[in-house]
Amino acid sequence: VQLQASGGGLVQAGGSLRLSCAASGRTFSSCTVGWARQAPGKEREFVAIVWSGGSTNYADSVKGRFTISRDNAQKKVYLQMNSLKPEDTAVYYCAASRRSWAPPDPAEYGYWGQGTLVTVSS
Repeated sequence: VQLQASGGGLVQAGGSLRLSCAASGRTFSSCTVGWARQAPGKEREFVAIVWSGGSTNYADSVKGRFTISRDNAQKKVYLQMNSLKPEDTAVYYCAASRRSWAPPDPAEYGYWGQGTLVTVSS
């Protein structure tokens, strides 16, 4: 599985951005896919994942503000980010695991996109 993320940029606090991730590979629909982020000096953390069955999981810090979705026919994953805060500033990565029910642990994901920078100004 190869992943290509896009959609990052500079936005003011309270604004919105939509990240997209295009995937290749025949096994996409059976993979767990998600978005992780890494801020300077911090560890990479998952913000949202969507399992192969469509169920989702969110980090507490983004619940109610971010929405992850997947389109298996188009092999794409999206992250809609609303009510953005300066603390959401980070490089965002899309990731995939061959496990259909992988936990939100970066060690479980063998496929990563190149990252896209999101900067939220106050």
